[in-house]
Amino acid sequence: MVLIVIIVILALGFDFINGFHDTANAIATSISTRALTPRAAIILASLMNLLGAILFTGVAKTIGGKVADPFKLHHGLTVVIATLVAAILWNLITWWRGIPSSSSHALIGALAGAVVASEGWHGVNYSGFSSIVMGLVFSPIIAFALGFIIMFILKYAFAYASPHPVNKVFRKCQWVTAAFQSFTHGTNDAQKAMGIITMALVVGGFQSTLDVALWVKIAAAASMALGTSLGGWKIIKTMGTKIFKIEPINGFAADLSSASVILGATLTHFPVSTTHAITSSILGVGSAKKFSSVRWNVAGRIVVTWIITIPIVAVLAAAIYAVLRLFLP
Repeated sequence: MVLIVIIVILALGFDFINGFHDTANAIATSISTRALTPRAAIILASLMNLLGAILFTGVAKTIGGKVADPFKLHHGLTVVIATLVAAILWNLITWWRGIPSSSSHALIGALAGAVVASEGWHGVNYSGFSSIVMGLVFSPIIAFALGFIIMFILKYAFAYASPHPVNKVFRKCQWVTAAFQSFTHGTNDAQKAMGIITMALVVGGFQSTLDVALWVKIAAAASMALGTSLGGWKIIKTMGTKIFKIEPINGFAADLSSASVILGATLTHFPVSTTHAITSSILGVGSAKKFSSVRWNVAGRIVVTWIITIPIVAVLAAAIYAVLRLFLP
């Protein structure tokens, strides 16, 4: 019971950090274009995150059962603790550096690393793990392409329109897309902590299925909403100003494309990186606007972080697991 309580606290802490880490991605464009004030954007994001988190559970079951079988883990609770500690540490490090890294990659990589440290390589369900990784890989590609297409269409549709009325219209449209973006963030990201808590409850013998309990849904949703209310200003600066100069029409296109990809993933029960989807859609929109306007050196630094996240966090989780085994059953 003590270990379960520790896991619940860590999982909710992960969701809280995810909230202020990733909400920056969801509202960066609407703040940078001044479609919404920071205060209004954060309130909107918090409410929509909460709503999205409560309504869906499919991704939670994927996280809880596809990387490893919770019924077969010999030291499952220690595995979960090591997973959460490693993922939280990585999120804090990348947040401090202002790098929009993926909470999803951190959690999946950490879980795989801890499972290998506990059960050996055979402990990982490779078919489930590979399907999750494929979703994480293809979602930013789709988001980039969709962002490019939407912006390409808008670019030529409003090619001869006066910039001022166009900006005015799309600033109002960004209220809707910012809400949509935050809602989809809640539908996918909040479920990851739900899945980890449910996995721990199964391992601990407190429930026999991967169905997410109501109290887990409410706690995870509230924790992410609370984290969202604090915002992540360093990442907002990176996403909203350092990749390319975003105008309201660009922000609308980026939010619409990334939110559509995230919602599609949620409906098919795939955990995707909201960070990857949003950043990739911004890159796609920027490329459609003017390829040379994108600061590809900043984009390159972000992509490198994506690539190294899973192996680094996996090793970190394995090391933490080894230390915890000296003290925990």
